Amino acid sequence: MNNPVPTLRSFDRRNFLRGGLAAAALAATGGLAGCATSGTGSTTPSNTATGAGSADNPFGLAANSSTEAVIFKGGYGIEYAEFAGKAMQTKNAGSTVKVSPATNIAQTLQPRFVAGNPPDVIDNSGAGLIGINTIRDQLADLTDVINANNYEGTKIADTLYPGVTAPGTFDGKFVQLNYVLTVYALWYSASLFEQNGWTVPKTYDEMYELGGQANAKGKYLLGWGKEAATYYQTMAIASAIKQGGNDVRLALENLKPDCWSMPAVQSVFTGLKKIIDAGYVKPGGAGTVFTAAQAQWSNDEDFLLYPSGGWIENEMKDQTKDGFKMTGAPEPTVDSSSAMPWEALHSTAGEGYIVPAQGKNVAGGKEFLRAMLSKDAATNFAKTTFSSSIVKGLIPEDGFGSTALQSQVKMLDAAGTNVFTWNFVDLYGTNTDQLVLWNTFLQGGSDVATLTKGLQSITDKIASDDSVKKVPVS
Repeated sequence: MNNPVPTLRSFDRRNFLRGGLAAAALAATGGLAGCATSGTGSTTPSNTATGAGSADNPFGLAANSSTEAVIFKGGYGIEYAEFAGKAMQTKNAGSTVKVSPATNIAQTLQPRFVAGNPPDVIDNSGAGLIGINTIRDQLADLTDVINANNYEGTKIADTLYPGVTAPGTFDGKFVQLNYVLTVYALWYSASLFEQNGWTVPKTYDEMYELGGQANAKGKYLLGWGKEAATYYQTMAIASAIKQGGNDVRLALENLKPDCWSMPAVQSVFTGLKKIIDAGYVKPGGAGTVFTAAQAQWSNDEDFLLYPSGGWIENEMKDQTKDGFKMTGAPEPTVDSSSAMPWEALHSTAGEGYIVPAQGKNVAGGKEFLRAMLSKDAATNFAKTTFSSSIVKGLIPEDGFGSTALQSQVKMLDAAGTNVFTWNFVDLYGTNTDQLVLWNTFLQGGSDVATLTKGLQSITDKIASDDSVKKVPVS
């Protein structure tokens, strides 16, 4: 992919989710778990459902054709995709769209990529998604999608936040459309904090102190579930970048020797280890399904803080205590001498949509994306998931009544130009191996040195593997 941009350029933060996103917020790519395909397959479409193109039918979707969409069923659910599928069927009378859920994209679709019969469009997301680096040569170019008119008659490119093609462009070819804008934060119940007079911690020492206060009330500070243990890695990386600056991000992105031993990274690990050793992390997470663990936070209020992306509210909407007032805060720094302010924020575009070039109906896959990018479908997504898509100008001032969405706007406003992201975990598909290390660390089964050694071993293995195409970052 193109080199990610470390920070956002200046713009009106207060209107961020309502219409002012700068390009760098979209610097993200898909791929937490690698697929065993070679990534060098043919890009010649076996498209058997193509008709004559026109302004109203830009991709030449054949009459009465069928389109298959496989959608990751995670925090956003699949209802928004089903809505888009129905819109596509209405727009193209006689066509049919089959929307199927999957919870492990690589495991579900790897055999179909190998066999040369993948679905027509895929939401390549989740902990088990396909490392985009392994299949990018097998994907259709999506430039014509954003150059087409949406269902309201406006050129799609003119309706999107700037920079939408950057994260999914590889060697000049745009092959992945990241549909959702994600803000990462440390989430908490504003009502619980208000009731107890607690203050959101800004450093790991303050987190430790809050852990003692929580313990006095019979609660834990943190908790986790086995599939989401690396949410703490995401928080740790963000904290280390904020503490040590851009050099930390570049060392990790470029798979440098001893990158996990950098002082800022070690300080974060040490701060987290102190919290774990004090008994402030709810035990049993390594044996708990992540949604059940999240419910221990959002419904039972067993622990106070949870690191996650902005999808968390929608993911837990049926398991959140009334009056919880879910709210996000920036990830902590190590101390006040950090290179970036506490308000600095990790934000990216996610949910990477791809159209396999070998799909039976490439035109159908692209038409499905066109439907998703319509005003009606994008508004439906924002309203039902309390998250922003990459279609601008659709979030009202009240965030559809969502305290979580309101807090995202506030965090981005406070962050100013201090917004950053990274891509190496997704790009090289390291999440699965890293999950093992983080589950062990969080349950108190390893020390900082062991965690560091394990993470560095994963990094070094990729760095030394000549078969893995590297993406230099500067």
